[in-house]
Amino acid sequence: MRFILFLSLPLYALDQWTKQLVLRVISPDESRIVIPDFFNLVNVTNTGAAFGSFRNNNTFFIVISSVALLVVLVLLLRQRLPDVWRDVSLALLLAGILGNLTDRLLYGHVIDFLLFNLHVPHANPWPAFNVADSCISIAVVLFLIQSLWKEKHPAATGT
Repeated sequence: MRFILFLSLPLYALDQWTKQLVLRVISPDESRIVIPDFFNLVNVTNTGAAFGSFRNNNTFFIVISSVALLVVLVLLLRQRLPDVWRDVSLALLLAGILGNLTDRLLYGHVIDFLLFNLHVPHANPWPAFNVADSCISIAVVLFLIQSLWKEKHPAATGT
């Protein structure tokens, strides 16, 4: 459990700290160029889910996030054999859910500030995101890798 706290809490703190910094330094109508034509810092409010979908449903996402938070906590607290992939994935998920849930409760929306121009058709620029979103995305990728690994190596995982 300590391992999880050592990963989740600093990432949650980083998410909240960076959002506070953005709120203090960047106004909603401004963009700070970090790498020209590739990466900007912005101050965007998101009342929806990923990529701004399902906008203006903050209460719904507070409920969904709270349920997801409880599920992650139950999975983390269950006594099972150590599984680093699972634990890291759940710790990242915990940090991400907490970060965005905190925003929804404090501000009524999520604060996004990382804006990349990937020069990809129909995603130019890529929708703005934040540290919490990154944690959630990485957790999903790790869950997928773990699932594929277990399918190919069932004896190595004890299943």
